Amino acid sequence: MKQRLFRFLALQFGNPRGALGRVAGWVMGCRSSNVQRSRWAVELLELQPSDRLLEVGCGPGVAIAAAAAPGRTVVGIDRSAVMIGQARRRNRRAVRAGRVELHQSRAEDLPAFDELFDTALAVNTVGHWDDPIGGLTSLRRVLRSGGRVAVVTQPRNAGATAADSRAAADETARLLGAAGFGDVRIETLDLDPPAVCALARNP
Repeated sequence: MKQRLFRFLALQFGNPRGALGRVAGWVMGCRSSNVQRSRWAVELLELQPSDRLLEVGCGPGVAIAAAAAPGRTVVGIDRSAVMIGQARRRNRRAVRAGRVELHQSRAEDLPAFDELFDTALAVNTVGHWDDPIGGLTSLRRVLRSGGRVAVVTQPRNAGATAADSRAAADETARLLGAAGFGDVRIETLDLDPPAVCALARNP
């Protein structure tokens, strides 16, 4: 019974829907470790004032809020209509100002964009994608040559340890390499369990 409940809740965090999805979005937007993890990921990208940033799996828009400075364009993608709604409310001023755009889409089926992106971000979402390599390959196609990507993972299974985080970092690096990214390096954030970020470049 507990395993079925855990799987059900995990599905809500992977693709929030309905009333429980709204609760999941509230948790993602307010839990201190989630907020810290998202802001850390934005800092690691070392964004320039005029950068175009794409976040795939933007959830309730915490990282978008941290990145959406004047002069910068931030585009958020999420397959959940609930999350797009929460991200829009959290970033309503930046949306009105034209600094933030939000689209409902799967990672594997990114919409067409008029311009390539300088940077890209995915925070605790790649593990929920139907086809992680396909999603990262799709992401690489909309990123300029030399563009940077940050893929963050923090294992959320019960009893997860630093060893699980290291294994997640290795797997993320493997997926990035399989999708054609290079110059992969790993950064770690001291949470419980640690969050890991694989940073890479589009050749």
